[in-house]
Amino acid sequence: MKHLVWGILCLLFAGRAFAGETVYTVDCRGGGDFLTVQACFAALPAKSAEWRTVRILPGTYREKVTLDVYKDRVRIVGVGGAGEVRIVWDDFSGRVVDGYEMSTYDTWTLSLQADDVILEGLTIENDAGRVGQAVALETRGDRIHINRCRLVGDQDTFFTKGYVSRIWVTDSWIEGTTDFIFGPSIVLFDRCRIHGKADSFLTAASTTERNLYGYVFRDCRVTADDSVERLYLGRPWKSTARTVWIRCELPAAICPEGWRDWHDSARKGDVYYAEYRCTGPGADRRGRVAWSRELTDEEAALYTPERIFAKKTGSEQFRRDWNPLLEETWMKGD
Repeated sequence: MKHLVWGILCLLFAGRAFAGETVYTVDCRGGGDFLTVQACFAALPAKSAEWRTVRILPGTYREKVTLDVYKDRVRIVGVGGAGEVRIVWDDFSGRVVDGYEMSTYDTWTLSLQADDVILEGLTIENDAGRVGQAVALETRGDRIHINRCRLVGDQDTFFTKGYVSRIWVTDSWIEGTTDFIFGPSIVLFDRCRIHGKADSFLTAASTTERNLYGYVFRDCRVTADDSVERLYLGRPWKSTARTVWIRCELPAAICPEGWRDWHDSARKGDVYYAEYRCTGPGADRRGRVAWSRELTDEEAALYTPERIFAKKTGSEQFRRDWNPLLEETWMKGD
């Protein structure tokens, strides 16, 4: 019933938000308005007051792509879904291009820097391999919704880079090896598959002290390659990291202690690591580190989209509504 209600809400809000918008079509075979995704993004009028839709037709788009900070209110849709539409690049930390040595911050395949962005039905991949940090998707803007996508990489697959960014990831697949979901943003993951490909860490949040919420995983399923034996739910990139797993299915590969302190005992005092009613062989909390916690029913009830994405999150004031996407249900909380 919950999924049915969610589906109806999405249809209603999508219809209200995007009826009559300008549509741009990208086709690598030459049948659209643009051959490349980047050419389409570059052509979008800046600072638009209206929503636009970018349709990407099936194919593999081998390019490094930026949706810049002036291109707000864009819906990016893969026609046929994530199995049919792939954006792929292979930069990695330490790679030298034209005399410049890249850092982690340069390696993304797709960088979403604008506010009010919907990403739907796409695979975003960094196929550099196991060569160190290599980001597939980087998000910097606020109010980003990622739906039915696949984020594919190894180390550092998904960089939630924005310090005051709110991101909702629904029904998506995210895979990687080390710290493959990392950064300071407020992110809610609903019904996602989180897949570990090596003994390592699923998350490395760097939540700021301003925010009451960091990474929240609800009703997600964690899986692992057959060779994986020791996965950690997270380690703190910053000492104020906040990561919570709610009603998630955890495999046997989750190690008993569950969490690590990044070899810095001082970080244990400020982190907020919690679980609530998780299931599966990796959900047994009897061996968990003492500085993690089990949420009470009352605490778990506070993890709703309305609260997580509220205008006030800690002391941070978010002045703009998410308009029009889900504004009536996301922004009522304080």
